[in-house]
Amino acid sequence: MGTDPGLRRLALGTLLAAYPGPVPPDWAVGLVAEGLAGHTLFGTNVHDPAQVAASTAALRAARADVLVAIDEEGGDVTRLAHATGSPYPGNAALGAVDDPALTERVYAAIGTELAALGITVDLAPTVDVNSADENPVIGTRSFGADPARVAVHSAAAVAGLQSTGVAACAKHFPGHGATIADSHHELPTVDATPAVLRERDMPPFVAVVDAGVLSIMTAHIRVPALTGDGPATFSRAVLVDLLRRELGFTGTVITDALEMKGAALAAGGVGPAAVLALASGADLLCIGARVDAALVERVAAEIVAALGDGRLGRVRVEQAADRAAVLAAATRAAGSTAIAPTDLGYAVARRAVRVEGDVTGLGRPLVVQLHAAATMAQGRVPWGLGPHLVGLEEIRVVAAETDAATLHGLAGDRPIVLVGRHLHRLPGGAGLVEALAAAHPVTVVEMGWPGRWRPAGARAFVTTYGASHANGRAAAQALGLAD
Repeated sequence: MGTDPGLRRLALGTLLAAYPGPVPPDWAVGLVAEGLAGHTLFGTNVHDPAQVAASTAALRAARADVLVAIDEEGGDVTRLAHATGSPYPGNAALGAVDDPALTERVYAAIGTELAALGITVDLAPTVDVNSADENPVIGTRSFGADPARVAVHSAAAVAGLQSTGVAACAKHFPGHGATIADSHHELPTVDATPAVLRERDMPPFVAVVDAGVLSIMTAHIRVPALTGDGPATFSRAVLVDLLRRELGFTGTVITDALEMKGAALAAGGVGPAAVLALASGADLLCIGARVDAALVERVAAEIVAALGDGRLGRVRVEQAADRAAVLAAATRAAGSTAIAPTDLGYAVARRAVRVEGDVTGLGRPLVVQLHAAATMAQGRVPWGLGPHLVGLEEIRVVAAETDAATLHGLAGDRPIVLVGRHLHRLPGGAGLVEALAAAHPVTVVEMGWPGRWRPAGARAFVTTYGASHANGRAAAQALGLAD
């Protein structure tokens, strides 16, 4: 017996899929015509602006109110500029500058670019309070560690984005900033009381709800006091009692990617995860990046089966699909033809740089970039000082495979500039930096979350609060190594 077409269409109306390559394949366009809520664009879908605009136009031709989403946070997480790095600094840099009006301008500029390309939902800003210095997945994506500061900038970011007709999606509820594990790979636990969450993690979400944010993304994190053994994405206590009733949010709840281990392993697969998320109060289910027609059909079929066996009530699924449709109606595809100010991000990044020590008289140093693996959220996006250096030698090394004597020999009588992300967390990183600084003039450039670590013996420590193209240029300029 085949799937009921009406129920299939209802299920599709709760799904945010994805497709491979720069051109939407026929199945991706066909599913939109058949009721799929929309697609998320990833770096593999982006070659150049004209191509992206053509892709979104093809999706809108199938159905005018299709949702087209993207993770365009600025800073370390960019899809539009994945080949070069973002021309905007990320949230940590904006928080360091601490000018909410400037944060609003940066996000309005990002929204202007997205709207012109026909993208209707930005899965940003990240409004997590990065209370754990060792957080492997949030870090520079956060406006900072102070809840009040993060709240002010989160509201400003939402206002800037949504002024362009692009829906903002504040993430990751109820707060991913206290984790020391990455939910892409496992289910992190935040062992905090509801009182601690309200004081530490809730202020930014309260602020964005007050600012009229159109959507909020769930976190695949376990908070035992609220969620028991499962993630927040599967918790009515989080999505209904806390977010809807206590915070008063009336918009669309979007899940983080259900293919992530923090959700899929907890549920036993993407299809069961979709059912649990819907039953718990989520509205729009982000499947993930690795999606094909067969996966979409399996997830839709699982939802239809759950409607038949009582795991899901029809009213709940209709409510979810309606909220996804309301989100689509609230956005304006291709709503702006204005050109974003391309120099804005670079100017802000320069204001965010912090220098401890003396960076004068570097002359023509040896620049050494220490390899750091990217998170799944970031993807493989170029970073560092290399593109901005004028006539200087730069080498890239793996800290655990390099000794100080080798770098000392390569530098000769030149000073060394060591560039890295989360240097003290790299295997062998802190030891290499400090051993080198003990015998050689070393300036350290930290392009990750700075934390409290400072290398003993270093001539200077430079913090950029991010590793975007704009952050790299700002650092090179602060050191006198770029035009």
